[in-house]
This record gives sequence, C-alpha cells and structure tokens, in this order.
Amino acid sequence: MTDHQPDDNNSEGLDESRRDFLKHSSLLTAMALTPSTVLKAASSQWDERLAGAFEKISLSLEVNGTKHSLAIEPRVTLLDLLREQLALTGTKKGCDYGQCGACTVHVDGRRVLACMSLAVMQEGRKVTTIEGLAGGDTLHPMQEAFVKHDGLQCGYCTPGQIMSAVACIREGHANSAEEIQEYMSGNLCRCGAYPNIVAAIMEVKKEGKKL
Repeated sequence: MTDHQPDDNNSEGLDESRRDFLKHSSLLTAMALTPSTVLKAASSQWDERLAGAFEKISLSLEVNGTKHSLAIEPRVTLLDLLREQLALTGTKKGCDYGQCGACTVHVDGRRVLACMSLAVMQEGRKVTTIEGLAGGDTLHPMQEAFVKHDGLQCGYCTPGQIMSAVACIREGHANSAEEIQEYMSGNLCRCGAYPNIVAAIMEVKKEGKKL
C-alpha cells in the first residue's frame, strides 16, 4: 500500500479560499456589529456640512472701529464669531452659559455676554472687545488701574472684568464699594482678586477720567 501524498497546488488553493472566506466573514461581522449611533453620527456630520453651506447669511457690523462684511451660520454666537472668524481671542470662553462673565464685550456701548448673543443679532452694530479698549500703545485708564492694584492673577477673567468695570462706571453703578460689588457680581474671579478689582474701579471713578 502506498501513502497518499497531498497535492501541493490543491492545498494552496484551499488555503487561499479559506483566507478569502475568513476575510469576508470578518468584514460582514464588523458591519453587522457597527452601532447604529456611529452610522447616525456620520450621517449627522454630513448634514451639518450641507447645512453650513446652504444656510449662511450675510452680516455687517463694526468691531473695534473696523467694518466687517461676513457670511455666517445663524446659530453662531458673537463669542465664536470674534474668536474663530475675526481672531480676537482676548474675549475668553469660560462657562459658555452666561454665568462667569469672561466673554463680556460692549455692543453700542452696553456690556453684553458674547456667549449668549447670536452674531446675527448684531447687524449694523458697533462691538468693542478688550483689544479695542486701549488707544494704540496707551493703556485704557481701567487697564492701568488693574495693573496698579493687582486686579488680576491668572488673567483669564481679566478681559471680561475690565469690560464690565468700564460699563459699571458708565452706567452710574460705581458710587460705593458695595454698589460695585453688586454690579460686578456677574463676573467671576476664581483667583479671588475681588478686593483689588473693586479698588481699581473706585480709583478710576474718583479720577473722573473719560471712559
């Protein structure tokens, strides 16, 4: 009796067929196991891109003395417009819920929380950010007072604090330390520099400089 020797060519063919079968099986299994949420997320991303392309509207406004004509999505906040499209990153994104005051800017001279304001609502208005407060290389009186009284530590909340401090005096709410504390309460300082901030505002108020 002679031993039967396997055909090498046939063996290689079987191995290749087996590999193809496993490869296709693995692919089908992976597709079957793909969560529907992943597929929905991918679809949602395309929806967002299409919406962004078709739903942009025109916006004209003045920021720090410079006029801008832009095309934006209706949902864009003033804060994101300033930071992402105009590269004015001095206005900080803190809580993004209107609770910390780090994003405070002036719109037509009034203080506004940029994270809670839609950019489309600023059509034709004048916006001033911390970058536009100083006069060239000369610091604004409130900026000088903050430096003098050490009204900043980490500095993250400082732009919003300064913008609110200027508005506080303009609004007539800086007649006492207690009143300043009340009308500056919307601006949080996690470093606890509140006494120094109040001192800076009181000094600027006392000097009576034009803001």
